[in-house]
Amino acid sequence: MSDSTLHPDNLRFASQVAHQLRAPVAAVKMMLRMLLGDFAGPLSPRQKELILKANARCDQALESVSRMLAIAGALAESPHVAETVDLVGLARRGVRVFEEQASAGGISLTSDLGEEPILARIHKQAFQEAISALLDNALKYTPEQGRVRMGLVVDEGAGEAVVTVGDSGVGIADEDRERIFTPFYRTARARRSLFPGTGLGLPFVKAVIEGAGGSVRAASSELGGAELAIRLPLAPAAEPVEIPESKEGQPMRVIIVGGVAAGPKAAAKIIRLLPEAQVTVVEKGQLLSYAGCGLPYYVSGVIEDPKELMSTPAGVVRDAVFFQQFKSVRVMNQTEALAIDRENRRLKVCDLVDRRESWLEYDKLVLATGASPIVPPVPNVDLANIFTLHGVRDAEGLRAVLSGRKARDVVIVGAGLIGVEFTESLVKIGCRVTLVEKQPQILGLLDWEMAKLVEHHMESRGVKVLTSTTVESFEGENTVSAVVTDQGSLPADLVILAGGVRPNVQLAIDAGLSIGPHGGIHVDSTMCTSDPDIYAAGDCVESVDLITGQPCYVPLGSTANKQGRVAAVNIAGGKSRFPGVLGTTVCRVFDYCVARTGLSEQQAQQHGFDVISVSAPAPDKEHFVPSAAMLLLKIVVECSTRRILGAQGTGPGAADKRIDVAAMAITAKMTVDQLANADLCYAPPYSPAMDNLITAANVAANKLDGHLRGISAVEVNGMLQRHEEFLFLDVRTPAEHERVRLPKSQLIPLGTLRGRLDEIPHKKRIVLFCNISLRAYEAALILRAAGFHDCCVLDGGVEMWPFEKMG
Repeated sequence: MSDSTLHPDNLRFASQVAHQLRAPVAAVKMMLRMLLGDFAGPLSPRQKELILKANARCDQALESVSRMLAIAGALAESPHVAETVDLVGLARRGVRVFEEQASAGGISLTSDLGEEPILARIHKQAFQEAISALLDNALKYTPEQGRVRMGLVVDEGAGEAVVTVGDSGVGIADEDRERIFTPFYRTARARRSLFPGTGLGLPFVKAVIEGAGGSVRAASSELGGAELAIRLPLAPAAEPVEIPESKEGQPMRVIIVGGVAAGPKAAAKIIRLLPEAQVTVVEKGQLLSYAGCGLPYYVSGVIEDPKELMSTPAGVVRDAVFFQQFKSVRVMNQTEALAIDRENRRLKVCDLVDRRESWLEYDKLVLATGASPIVPPVPNVDLANIFTLHGVRDAEGLRAVLSGRKARDVVIVGAGLIGVEFTESLVKIGCRVTLVEKQPQILGLLDWEMAKLVEHHMESRGVKVLTSTTVESFEGENTVSAVVTDQGSLPADLVILAGGVRPNVQLAIDAGLSIGPHGGIHVDSTMCTSDPDIYAAGDCVESVDLITGQPCYVPLGSTANKQGRVAAVNIAGGKSRFPGVLGTTVCRVFDYCVARTGLSEQQAQQHGFDVISVSAPAPDKEHFVPSAAMLLLKIVVECSTRRILGAQGTGPGAADKRIDVAAMAITAKMTVDQLANADLCYAPPYSPAMDNLITAANVAANKLDGHLRGISAVEVNGMLQRHEEFLFLDVRTPAEHERVRLPKSQLIPLGTLRGRLDEIPHKKRIVLFCNISLRAYEAALILRAAGFHDCCVLDGGVEMWPFEKMG
């Protein structure tokens, strides 16, 4: 090996230096890209020009680092470096990788490689890097309408394979043909060109080839430019060697598309399990790993600095620099994934700053492309001050409008989780809020009567709720001024579109991956798609309902993080499974906690389950504790198995705790009898002696065993509307009855019931109620013992009556 080559001892030192340089250079590049994206404010043309030049210099530095690391890896002194490889297959793959780059530059790239395998002994990745360096060099210095050609022949006399790359570019002067293999040397012609270079490409090629016993030379090409020729000794005759898809002994290359929830989680876990893996996150936006569920609180001012939504518990901002320095993850933000080439395992991306397109090769690919807000296709939806709430940029825009008191009348279109939760933030800053929902109820994840209780609470806080109402158009000159619905026009200075999201799956569809019935990417329990080298996680995928076993689409940040972790473990060679979801959800609506898990009563019936439901209101702590608050709880139970299928809770009490317990019980397929004896913690400041969920399970057991006949508020209201003959009996105290009454009810307090049985007609159906139905149950037992057989208890009593009350 001549003195101009790179000695392995020097390379090891250079490798250590390169490792130290890569992180700070990548960090500077990320900061420059944030500036180019106007993250710190708009740039003047001159500022943008200078930053683009600095960004290009960072690319050049990173290219040098990558090349040095590749050289060191290729020339590592170990017995398994050399292997018998098929040069034809590797060369053909190298040409395919550069075809698009050539086409984009208007350059004709051709090859004459033959069909028969040509075998040589060389480190496979080193040869691929050498071929890439020659092709990249040729294309870089060949003008538009030029030509680049790769050839591969056998010199039988010399027993060598000869690989040539010729071009019609700037050429190499005779006096430079040896010096170009000196590290960091660039010819005068190369320096005068518009393309930056490192001076390491050709020294790398020479080091790799001579390390395998071959040689490399430069000459003039018959195409008019330069020609580089590699000569390698042929390997002994052997069977044709297949090119394995993965590079044995080399770091795994993982590309993750999406940098908000599932993507960063997968990246961090892969690096923990495989510290040497080369993990790249491709993110279309500027910001990474932010807490989207916290955006309403940022808009309202509860959270002052948006960085808090992107910070670790220790206060470190999870930006591109953080992932590079702390996680050793390369982040390509402001970069859009355009296409997946599954055959060659590569991803086409576009840099949104300079619009450059390129291909990234992968061993494993993770799609964490998330979801996009649904925007109704109605006239004038693009007027100013019409926002979705999907990302920090939207939140910044909303906050800017609201902070300047530029919006008094706000219309929220859509009453799902986002729309309902956001009302509190707006009301607190003095907005008049109208919630418009085209479905008959808000919060479709709840049963109707539970959603109605939340609706009443919102209305008590000044929110106008319009259900079964469809938005037809928006009005205004440049800025929205009104929302036109099928029920009339609503004044609006600000509109928030909160009609839900749909999975971002176009990249997967274009690649031919399987899509599920709900429009999300189909994955198995390992989070693997229909391609064994591609995984998917987060809001872009479908899950499995743990109860029904059917596909479902439940986009939640908690689910996305768990799925990202499962995908990472399996990519790293582990065995992890994501079994499915129950749709466990919680949100805050003013001082109400709204939570649910499993199936609603309506969903259970739609899936063919024979169920009973229990409404069980009660204080969430012992009643004598000053902080005790009412919890309105409902559970759904399968009749035949007595197992719990679902639970919902709302009110000012602690619903989240009970719903979490219910989620575990449903997952374990527990029956109401098992739940009724669960050993839950007790102390008066935290729960009643018989926890709310245990009480609900006991009520369900009483219903199933025939000790209690319940009737829902919906059924009773229907009887009232149809003017059916029945006795609606209130067994509370006179004072309670005076404060609030249910329509057409008659008062007989429980304490006087035994002495007034003669006032109760034997032939009428009797529906009994009190505040929470405990006294009503006792009254029903008294009446049954006295021979009144057609009596039942109003589920949930006055507290959970979702219709109009009198008082």
